[in-house]
Amino acid sequence: MRSQLAKVLQEQEEAEEINMTPMLDVVFILLIFFIVTASFVKEAGIEVNRPDAATAVKKERANILVAISDKGEIWINKRRVDERAVQANIERLKAENPQGTVVIQADKKATTDVLIKVMDSARAAGVFDVSIAAQEA
Repeated sequence: MRSQLAKVLQEQEEAEEINMTPMLDVVFILLIFFIVTASFVKEAGIEVNRPDAATAVKKERANILVAISDKGEIWINKRRVDERAVQANIERLKAENPQGTVVIQADKKATTDVLIKVMDSARAAGVFDVSIAAQEA
């Protein structure tokens, strides 16, 4: 009699255990979902002093950042780029993200000559949504 009672109690204890496998599967799938859909912040590579603008608007999907230093150096993805290679770099980044836009972060002291060359290179690369970064006044 006691062995049957012990057997019944043991079966009840086994039935009361919570199976964690489905929960772990769901958590793992959620983790993969968030990693895949996360957008990572890209930086141009240098810090520039942007000019102030009263009408500055934050751009949400700016994925291609080009920085122009006060000395006229062009930086894309934390590396210095020759002005002849800007178009090829923007084409490569646009191929990675076709919905991306170009934002040029030009220093206050950068010449308009370099800025216009970068804008022309972006348009030649097929990106017509080009913006110039500014500080909100």
